[in-house]
Amino acid sequence: MRTSTDPSGSIESFHGLVHLRTAAPLLAAAVALYMLIEQLSYHRKKGSMPGPPLVVPFLGSAAHLIRDPVGFWDVQAALARKSGAGLAADFLFGRFTVFIRDSELSHRVFANVRADAFHVVSHPFGKKLFGEHNLVYLVGEEHKDLRRRIAPNFTPRALSTYAVIQQRVIISHLRRWLDRSASNGGKAEPIRVPCRDMNLETSQTVFVGPYLTEKARERFDRDYNLFNVGFITLPVDLPGFAFRRARLAGARLMHTLGDCARQSRQRMLGGGEPECLLDYLMQETVREIDEATAAGLPPPPHTSDVEVGALLFGFLFAAQDASTSSLCWAVSALDSHPNVLARVRAEVAALWSPESGEPITAEMMSAMKYTQAVAREVVRYHPPATLVPHIAVEAFQLTAQYTIPKGTMVFPSVYESSFQGFQDADAFDPDRFFSEARREDVVYKRNFLAFGAGSHQCVGQHYALNQLVLFVALFASLVDFRRERTEGCDVPVYMPTMVPRDGCVVYLKQR
Repeated sequence: MRTSTDPSGSIESFHGLVHLRTAAPLLAAAVALYMLIEQLSYHRKKGSMPGPPLVVPFLGSAAHLIRDPVGFWDVQAALARKSGAGLAADFLFGRFTVFIRDSELSHRVFANVRADAFHVVSHPFGKKLFGEHNLVYLVGEEHKDLRRRIAPNFTPRALSTYAVIQQRVIISHLRRWLDRSASNGGKAEPIRVPCRDMNLETSQTVFVGPYLTEKARERFDRDYNLFNVGFITLPVDLPGFAFRRARLAGARLMHTLGDCARQSRQRMLGGGEPECLLDYLMQETVREIDEATAAGLPPPPHTSDVEVGALLFGFLFAAQDASTSSLCWAVSALDSHPNVLARVRAEVAALWSPESGEPITAEMMSAMKYTQAVAREVVRYHPPATLVPHIAVEAFQLTAQYTIPKGTMVFPSVYESSFQGFQDADAFDPDRFFSEARREDVVYKRNFLAFGAGSHQCVGQHYALNQLVLFVALFASLVDFRRERTEGCDVPVYMPTMVPRDGCVVYLKQR
């Protein structure tokens, strides 16, 4: 049986093949031209700075960064150190980058966060994850005004309120750790996840108090884990990818916190007394809205429930994983330095006893000078957030010889600054902050950048240090512990802040 053929179809196929063969060289030439322009642009921006001689189109060194983030930044630091200028160049996801090792140059960036210089980005794709309302992304008067409204949340009175809550949560979790250890025969276990769970409950309770139901907390925990996973993965915003799940989880978290803001607003309007950070914030917000209404003005910016929810989410994220990192490193440091542990235990015992049934007061915390020094040294020695990413919104002359091009992603290294200037900086030595003779926290203040500097310096740094001081005091007083030392156990990894590679495995028992 014969089949008919369509001559016109064959001709069209032939023409399509000809067009494809004609277009292929043009497409290859366009790709080659793009690659050439990208390489030339990279070298023009890099100048004499050290950096890769050639970069992979669009991705640059992204594969190295994703495969081994600690190793990648170590390479950047080594190049910056050898350069003599404290700078190194690279290329990531289509963007030229500059790594800054020198503390004074980092200060120049921190001091010039404004509309026509640098913006803090916290994450290369942070606005997709944290939303437009996040405090991190504001500049100028808008940022200054919001920080002014936040200030009452971190007064000594407010911090004293939080300290009681912090201790209650810490002690309840330490008891769970000890019970679990006793039930499994004293087997060593990693404490990174338990620390994370403890910090999540602490920050939820301190920041939003009674407004999160148990069911909401369970959803919050699941979404928060999705957010953390997506935060350190490839930024592919497509269904099925961790980054998309993180973005959607972040939106749900902010919606939940916005509902908490609504409940707090109603309670503060009714004259209730503040019980958590949200109440202190909403008390001030309600007052300012009332003043604006009386003057015939619209409500101040960033006072809607949605915007307050986004602000709270930023607080929770900053408090959660940074504190988890510091607590793990504190336990590791106390185990490695038994003389430091003994001094902490002696100081705390002279001021507070677990048998008293009373919490550690603000006055007691103030008197724990050595324990505070330990906390500060933990943060110096292992800054939780090792880098503070910024973007240059305009060209900026950083040194007499180098101008950072517009659009550059800039990475001031908090970690590298922590090891500059300080005496015997590679040693864990709380006496650098405790000794009146040394006073290295004053002498080398400009190198202590764990909480940033300038207008975007961490607004909750006193809360964070209180959490670490209280944990160290309570953990040292209530728990006998021993670190399970294995090869490479203290090698730092990103989760998403820096933590020991083994998750800080320890043996625990009741003191």
